[in-house]
Amino acid sequence: MKVMRTRAELRDALAAAPRPVGLVPTMGWLHDGHRALMRRAREESATSVVTIFVNPRQFNVAADFTRYPRSEERDLEICAAEGVDLVFAPGVDEVYPPGFDTVVTVGAVAQPLEGAARPGHFDGVATVVAILFSVVGAERAYFGQKDAQQVMVIRQMARDLAIGTEVIACPTVREPDGLALSSRNVHLTPDERRAAPVLRRALLAARTAWEGGERSGDALRAAMRAELDREPLAAVEYVSIADGSTLEELETVGGPALASLAVRFGSTRLIDNEPLG
Repeated sequence: MKVMRTRAELRDALAAAPRPVGLVPTMGWLHDGHRALMRRAREESATSVVTIFVNPRQFNVAADFTRYPRSEERDLEICAAEGVDLVFAPGVDEVYPPGFDTVVTVGAVAQPLEGAARPGHFDGVATVVAILFSVVGAERAYFGQKDAQQVMVIRQMARDLAIGTEVIACPTVREPDGLALSSRNVHLTPDERRAAPVLRRALLAARTAWEGGERSGDALRAAMRAELDREPLAAVEYVSIADGSTLEELETVGGPALASLAVRFGSTRLIDNEPLG
């Protein structure tokens, strides 16, 4: 496994690498969800690339950027164990050189849900991913379904900017109790960790109602809220039943939809989702 710090080093390594290339963009503090993405990339590609970069432009609260967990040594050990070929771990100035003054803004799909809750977040995501897609030039890039809106935003960005990298969403990896793996889970206290699986239970309440024939968006959102209300440590930011393509909130579910939610446990904010249809 080779570790590169600069765009020039990465381009030189990729020039000699067999194709196709599979890319796994990460912010580090890797977990089994990232491992699953790496395995998929390795299985489907001749060369696998992992990027490790905590992107300051996608944090709308400076304290969240500072608090984000980091351990490059641990991350590199995981990448090596998963057979990754190349790791790109640049500094901020390598990604955003002095004088950098461009922002990629994706339209309607980036506005609701996480876009409304975290202003500027998806501008930061789209900008850094556009840079990584350009530098790596991978045939495919792999992302977790847990961040469903992020996947939709990146697909829109790649499509609109004629970037040839195919964006592939991989199933969410969960703990045995249903909690989606997230780098932020490390911040949960023991009591908060015991409470956090209520996110999955709330989503499954919506799925159960939908499978039973319920098509009212309000009723499905109410099913999620009722489950969340049973957990006193859960501070709900939003629950959503939205169109699976546009993320517009639905009065009636008449096709593919996405149930999603954002909940705080103390100072830790967690998101999760469940496709319907």
